[in-house]
Amino acid sequence: MIYHLGEYLSEHFDIPGMGMLQYLSFRAAMAIILALVIGMVFGRMIIRFLQRKQIGEEVRNLGLEGQLQKRGTPTMGGIIILASILIPILLFGNLSNIYVILMIISTIWLGLIGFLDDYIKVFKKNKEGLNGKFKIIGQVGLGIIVGCVMWLSPQIVVKERLDKKVPGSQIEYVENSGARSAVYVTPAEKSVKTTIPFVKDNEFDYHWLIPDGKHKDVLGWLVYVFVAIFVICAVSNGANLTDGLDGLASGVSATIVVVLGALAYLSGNIIYADYLNIMYIPDSGELVVFAAAFAGALLGFMWYNCYPAQVFMGDTGSLAIGGIIAVFALLIRKELLLPILCGIFFVESLSVIIQVAYFKYTKKKYGEGRRIFLMSPLHHHYQKKGYFESKIVVRFWIVQLLLAAITLVTLKIR
Repeated sequence: MIYHLGEYLSEHFDIPGMGMLQYLSFRAAMAIILALVIGMVFGRMIIRFLQRKQIGEEVRNLGLEGQLQKRGTPTMGGIIILASILIPILLFGNLSNIYVILMIISTIWLGLIGFLDDYIKVFKKNKEGLNGKFKIIGQVGLGIIVGCVMWLSPQIVVKERLDKKVPGSQIEYVENSGARSAVYVTPAEKSVKTTIPFVKDNEFDYHWLIPDGKHKDVLGWLVYVFVAIFVICAVSNGANLTDGLDGLASGVSATIVVVLGALAYLSGNIIYADYLNIMYIPDSGELVVFAAAFAGALLGFMWYNCYPAQVFMGDTGSLAIGGIIAVFALLIRKELLLPILCGIFFVESLSVIIQVAYFKYTKKKYGEGRRIFLMSPLHHHYQKKGYFESKIVVRFWIVQLLLAAITLVTLKIR
């Protein structure tokens, strides 16, 4: 809103200073500052409200050290994260940008699903919460929306830089080191290409999975919609499983979001995209403002969620966090980097899958179920081994920083 107001005032009244709102760097800085303020200042008010309403976590005794002391800690703190994302982006984001619109929809969509799950647990006293199939239906629905919008929206295109003017070329104005410059680009085209890490010609086209035929283009986009569904379901549930220790999911996610924001900036700037040989996605640079608000929201929430936690995010936060990360990666065509960047989520999910599968296999074969891990997800395995919760969390953060560095290195190592 402030962005559009500043654009109007700058255009019609030439008010000094209004032009600053046109710069991504300024709006991103304002978004992260406001998100931090909302999380740290108004977060306390939300926690007190949750305490008054006795919206506390029900904790089962799983034999983990310090677990029972967490009983009664306010949950549904994901509301703090959602508010800290949405308010800054509504104020400083370009609300006519299709990428920003999709991110706002994704945030609200998965936030509502998580909120419904927490509501059933807390107010209906049903420990199971929302039935798992309804969560999956919600995630699948979002995947269909995102995939179809990317397919059908004329605003979602890719371009390539040209060294000189050729017939049919277009002029694109880009911001580079605070200055605007003009470059020649190819006409916009719809594409289902995505980035492949560690590969020289690093673009994979989903059309390659479809045999030549009359409906190859349509079938290629249908494949992409299914990929969007899978990625959203996988990352959203992975984040949900990672949310088991104080500050774990929020700290890991903050690092992921910063990297995605950097990738969005590079993909949205044709000069950097051309230099790094990655796809140039016009207008995707606006996602930097969203990433800044998201990172600020997570850091502001960690003010109260770090050990010992004063509030838990609940599914309101964890489902939304994973889904937002997934949609963000899809929009900048970096979904194949997620197994590296979101390696913590991946390993946590994998530990659960392995544990359940092995237990069922051994029960069928030997008559009793056996386990590979002392407990799953993986962070609970280390708790069972006697590691302090804060040590586990910090070590997971360090591993995530390493994964973030590797993800950025893939831009140059091919």
